[in-house]
Amino acid sequence: MQNTKLYFFISRHTFLYLFLSMEHFIVSARKYRPTTFKDVVGQQAITNTLENAIENNHLAQALLFTGPRGVGKTTCARILAKKINDDGTQHEDEDFAFNIFELDAASNNSVDDIRNLIDQVRIPPQVGKYKVYIIDEVHMLSSAAFNAFLKTLEEPPKHAIFILATTEKHKIIPTILSRCQIFDFRRITVQDIKMQLAEVAKAEGIDAEDDALHIIAQKADGAMRDALSIFDRVVSFSGKNLTRQAVTENLNVLDYTYYFGITDLLLDNKIPDALLTYDDILSKGFDGHHFIAGLASHFRDLLVCKNPTTVALLEVGDQVKQMYLEQSAKTSNEFLMDAIDLANSCDLKYKSSRNQRLLVELCLLQLASLTFEREKKNTSGQRFVIPPSYFKTQANPVAKKQDASETVVAKEPEAVAETTVEEPIVAYEAPTAPKEPEPVSEPKTERVIDRPQILAERNAQKVSALSLKSIRKKQELQKELVANKPDEKNLPRESFTEAEMQTVWTSYTEKIKKDGKFNLLSHLTMGTPKLDGNLIHLVFPNSTIKVEVERAKYELLGYLREQLRNYDVDLSIEVNEEEVKRYAYTPREKFEKLKEKNPLIESLRKEFDLDI
Repeated sequence: MQNTKLYFFISRHTFLYLFLSMEHFIVSARKYRPTTFKDVVGQQAITNTLENAIENNHLAQALLFTGPRGVGKTTCARILAKKINDDGTQHEDEDFAFNIFELDAASNNSVDDIRNLIDQVRIPPQVGKYKVYIIDEVHMLSSAAFNAFLKTLEEPPKHAIFILATTEKHKIIPTILSRCQIFDFRRITVQDIKMQLAEVAKAEGIDAEDDALHIIAQKADGAMRDALSIFDRVVSFSGKNLTRQAVTENLNVLDYTYYFGITDLLLDNKIPDALLTYDDILSKGFDGHHFIAGLASHFRDLLVCKNPTTVALLEVGDQVKQMYLEQSAKTSNEFLMDAIDLANSCDLKYKSSRNQRLLVELCLLQLASLTFEREKKNTSGQRFVIPPSYFKTQANPVAKKQDASETVVAKEPEAVAETTVEEPIVAYEAPTAPKEPEPVSEPKTERVIDRPQILAERNAQKVSALSLKSIRKKQELQKELVANKPDEKNLPRESFTEAEMQTVWTSYTEKIKKDGKFNLLSHLTMGTPKLDGNLIHLVFPNSTIKVEVERAKYELLGYLREQLRNYDVDLSIEVNEEEVKRYAYTPREKFEKLKEKNPLIESLRKEFDLDI
């Protein structure tokens, strides 16, 4: 029994000795926190300013350090607090703890907390020259606390210096900002973070690959504290040998080799392999949105490598930069621009899509088709339309002689056939005056109006006049229509009466009624057209109706000229605001309108004593 107690006593003390002999682990963010301004990474402009202010005795009594998280705001505040109290007579490890007061405004944001702080400010320091008050997350103070702090911040005692730190400067009231000297801390660059991580790895005896440190620096997003935390996590996973593969696996980062591989598949039009690669990416737990955003960035980096002056914008390691240069040589600027456009469009639509995987796969299909020779590339999403002026440069007529007759055929490109409505195009043959008998030996020629004339008339009907751009377009079409107008020397100009014009007008309204154009029908039957020589006058109550009629003017005018056999006929469309009075809106107006047409309605109302 005594031996058992002795063994237990020895074992317990042995364990206690081993526990006390173990070195306590300190995270790198604390272990390698800078102690001097020279050690601060990526904020050289601010540290130089503070050092010069201390040397020249130009240091303000209220400072505001603002910027993203983990860039050195609190670290610089502590270094500044220590440096202004160090006169060279103290020990090197002196931290002046009695002169530095740190207040977390996130949890001490009331008026009472600020009043307690103000009471402490009045007491001068026992050791050193200054008492430094560091208020972290100062934007969390309430409005009342800010107002209570204003007077002390504006006129503090000579021995007091306030250093305010915040990540959200816009939440601080302007009266506080105007009393502080503001220092804006910037995000630390990827290169600076990578160099600092290399120093830490060297101090810890860790063999780290350059690409592995670069991935950690990119993941940190400009924050040195985040980079050191990620570094500790990855070292715990991989040990003393830090590789790129271990970093990507531990951080769940999509390796850039995937982007290089899938870009090669897209350039070779290997759609099945590209889809299989994307499926492999999804099976490893990566998000499709993250993939398509990274692919767009990859295309951007390839485009950057196209010009030697912009290669510096590529924030990657030397080995990866060489891979980018090699792949960019295989791609064209046109492909990269179209690829960035497609990938960015997919990125914007991803969150609102109900079938997100299909959206990304469709994007990969379009990307793989960009370099396909027989594929007609159209990444704009709009149908390609050839303007009528294009046909002026085409060899329109193609003569075909068959037996003693000649036919003129209009030749149109395939693009127009794709974009125009599929309806039979009736070529109008202008009526001519009675011809004299032609000699038998002369071959007969069938005349067909050129294709540009038909297209110009059709496009002129579709142009709106509701904007300046539409008006300019209409003027261009009008000029083109006049330029392609057939010869008018042989066109008929027979006289006609107003009754004949009214008959033709009625027949046209019946025609558009059969075509289902009821809106235009209501406009044309609204009033009675008046004839003045060869000019037909139309009056409408507002400009909206005028615009609608002008759209159909060319078709209407062609019909009138053909039926009346007079090509000097023209239309005059005017607006008379007084015409609005003819419309009845209220019950009384409707009754008066009916009474104008049939006066017996008034007698009927009186007979039965009816109210309106």
